[in-house]
Amino acid sequence: MRSPRISPEEAEVIALKALAFLATDATRLSRFLALSGVDLDGLRTAASSREFLAGLLNHLLEDESLLLTFTAEQELDPRIPALAAQVLSRPSDI
Repeated sequence: MRSPRISPEEAEVIALKALAFLATDATRLSRFLALSGVDLDGLRTAASSREFLAGLLNHLLEDESLLLTFTAEQELDPRIPALAAQVLSRPSDI
């Protein structure tokens, strides 16, 4: 099976959906914020950074249960968040 391709814009949308997913559960969000070092006040600013969004997706990738719950709710192929993280990790001028 061929690996799907996604654009940087699609990758950002997926990451923002992942952030919304984490935000629906106080425990999930608190854990992510603690691990990322970002507080609620800085979340909006951080979410505009491709690096932050890549890190958020990597957070999901580190927890298979969390990843599968997110991808099931979004009806996404479970490989997509990893692809999105890769895209967001690339320099934006490529």
